[in-house]
Amino acid sequence: MAAAAGVVSGKIIYEQEGVYIHSSCGKTNDQDSLISGVLRVLEKDAEVIVDWRALDDALDSSSILCAGKDSSSVVEWTHAPKERGHRGAEHLNSYEAEWDMVNTVSFKKKPHTNGDAPSHRNGKSKWSFLFSLTDLKSIKQNKEGMGWSYLVFCLKDDVVLPALHFHQGESKLLIDSLEKYVVLCESPQDKRILLVNCQNKSLSQSFENLLDEPAYGLIQKIKKDPYTATMVGFSKVTNYIFDSLRGSDPSTHQRPPSEMADFLSDAIPGLKINQQEEPGFEVITKIDLGERPVVQRREPVSLEEWTKNIDSEGRILNVDNVKQMIFRGGLSHALRKHAWKFLLGYFPWDSTKEERTQLQKQKIDEYFRMKLQWKSVSEEQEKRNSRLRDYRSLIEKDVNRTDRTNKFYEGQDNPGLILLHDILMTYCMYDFDLGYVQGMSDLLSPLLYVMENEVDAFWCFASYMDQMHQNFEEQMQGMKTQLIQLSTLLRLLDSGFCSYLESQDSGYLYFCFRWLLIRFKREFSFLDILRLWEVMWTGLPCKNFHLLLCCAVLESEKQQIMEKHYGFNEILKVVIPLI
Repeated sequence: MAAAAGVVSGKIIYEQEGVYIHSSCGKTNDQDSLISGVLRVLEKDAEVIVDWRALDDALDSSSILCAGKDSSSVVEWTHAPKERGHRGAEHLNSYEAEWDMVNTVSFKKKPHTNGDAPSHRNGKSKWSFLFSLTDLKSIKQNKEGMGWSYLVFCLKDDVVLPALHFHQGESKLLIDSLEKYVVLCESPQDKRILLVNCQNKSLSQSFENLLDEPAYGLIQKIKKDPYTATMVGFSKVTNYIFDSLRGSDPSTHQRPPSEMADFLSDAIPGLKINQQEEPGFEVITKIDLGERPVVQRREPVSLEEWTKNIDSEGRILNVDNVKQMIFRGGLSHALRKHAWKFLLGYFPWDSTKEERTQLQKQKIDEYFRMKLQWKSVSEEQEKRNSRLRDYRSLIEKDVNRTDRTNKFYEGQDNPGLILLHDILMTYCMYDFDLGYVQGMSDLLSPLLYVMENEVDAFWCFASYMDQMHQNFEEQMQGMKTQLIQLSTLLRLLDSGFCSYLESQDSGYLYFCFRWLLIRFKREFSFLDILRLWEVMWTGLPCKNFHLLLCCAVLESEKQQIMEKHYGFNEILKVVIPLI
């Protein structure tokens, strides 16, 4: 974290004027108690910088808060002499009275000792500061209803920066900007504190480095063609360190009592726990799963079985038991058209037949009103609406590459393809912010095939997209999070195989990207996908069951990959069979 003596150049991601430091909150009528500044987030040389720059320096230096580490290139925190005897350390640690804390320390630049830059002791620079996002540990927000919003940045060395008060706007835009580069999650101890998972910065950079051309990041490629973008340039990715996935902030870990290690070892045979890796808590490093058990799947749930679990008004009884049956055997095809509406949340499980009939009437009206919106746009209007024009172009391209092995979508002018196009265009009216991203047609085509009804297919698709939305957002945060979780899970289940993949520049697991993006739609046959999806929609046995499925697929290819010493290209050919 360095004092900002000069203007920092770089691509501006966020900029906000009217961001103040309150140096003397007890003097609300005294203008000298406020320091106005501009807050920016910049990209510079593959690094993200948060930079606050004062607009004036009218205040006494003894009343401003500053942060720093003991280094020749950073600033240091010091108490103002007149305040030393008045506040104890316990006051600083609590930070519950944010308005008082800013009076307890002063901001002064530590002189450089390496001779490469002079110390600026006057002017605007002595109030300004900047830090790299990799140094950020947490962000504290103000209580709701407590005047204008403010944020307090805490760095990894427990250095606390001055509270920045947003007089001219909400601080949420800043949080949104930072979440493009790091994952922010609420602290279990205090919901006002957002903890930073900085490992995701490494992942974000590795996404951007996937291709050689600087102008084409992964996000831009995915928006245009996710399949090509995830297949091309894998060999360009190297030197990713898995340790970055584990996180560096001990405060984000729950620290169980030491006895928990013995308890877990007794409860789970084959579990190995390293109690020495980091003092204070244990790290589970491996689970020996033993031989894979033989699992007998039951027959698909029949229409007769389904009917037995419906009461006289049409409510589904024993919902948990019904989900268990579907998980263990799937559904007969004749039942899918009805049961999928429940699994996807289009129909509530506790709804009566009459309530569902009324809901469908309402949804029919709503659907065709949205469809009329884009149908009524003339060619001249569309020429002036670039977003709608782009959506239509992407949809037409994606629909034309629909899997034609299914007779429902055979032929260039097949009604099924026309309905795919119309439903996806209508979805752009339903969620105009997201619009259309390539890959979404893969999620729709099985739904339309099963429903055989335009309106029902649309609302089932909308419900499915509620689950999959983060996969298609511009920041791809959902995809990044899933890849981190998958890497962690694979390391736990099979650290040896994980290490082998890393040695072959495959530790990123980017070859799993398409699996996660469209839930294996292009990895399995059309009919197998129907069975797989309905099993996953039950939510059993856990929320992230699809990650366990990824591990199972990798484990099934492990022997061939390791025994034949497959390198990067061979691994891709084995793991990503193109259908």
